[in-house]
Amino acid sequence: MGKTVFIDFDGTYAHNGVIPEGHVRAVEQARRNGHRVLLCTGRPKILVAPDHAAVFDGLVAAAGGYVELDGMVLADRRFPADLARRAVELLEANDAVYILEGPDAAYVTSQGRDRLRRLITQGEQAANFGKAADGILGPLQITDDPASETFAKITCFQLAVPSAELAARLGPEVDVVPSSIGSLGERAGEFFLAGVDKSVGIAVVERHFGLDRADIIAIGDGHNDLEMVAYAGTGVAIEGGVPELLALADLIVPAPQHEGLVAAFERLGLIDPPAQAA
Repeated sequence: MGKTVFIDFDGTYAHNGVIPEGHVRAVEQARRNGHRVLLCTGRPKILVAPDHAAVFDGLVAAAGGYVELDGMVLADRRFPADLARRAVELLEANDAVYILEGPDAAYVTSQGRDRLRRLITQGEQAANFGKAADGILGPLQITDDPASETFAKITCFQLAVPSAELAARLGPEVDVVPSSIGSLGERAGEFFLAGVDKSVGIAVVERHFGLDRADIIAIGDGHNDLEMVAYAGTGVAIEGGVPELLALADLIVPAPQHEGLVAAFERLGLIDPPAQAA
């Protein structure tokens, strides 16, 4: 077997929900060439469209908390019930707009969904979401009792306090990274269980297949990609990504709008460059 490649979704494989055709072809060609290619996203499984997931050999979702290969779930870590209750109480007390994300369902309150829709489709942030807004809003389920739901991750779009402050109040069981939409600022972020990140999900796949880490490639652009790019034998960052990630990367390639994955796959020998005209 050749290399095993882990690709972030938002900002890497897709831009504002739009996936370049060249990226799909590159993944398909790399797989035909004997390489494994997995999607490695902060999104929960429920927010990854089945036709998008079908292009890949497997899925690492929920920022490393969920791993699925060939329909077999290898990891599914969720907030313990007491911690989930405390997190929801703090979110509600701080006027948060948030989604509780599990693999099979993503939950919002009815008021939260209305606020979220206005924020990402009508407000000043709308341009930063583009077509991705439909993919986020469409699968959401309304809950009247959010503290009773099971979830692996919380994506918060708006808070009355900085997200780091709320994480500190929750204690050492929870970590937070800034939102992948940088313009949302410090009062947004992604909350997840301490010790869970994308490299943890990659390690599950590594053990399952008995991989050599030197043969692992990770490609991303955001704060939640730092650990996986550092962990991989070869780390690739997207131009315009967070500075900390650019500093870690072995290779930097263009953004999705310019089919950066095609350039990455060619330079890494995963696919053949197009034949030159005579």
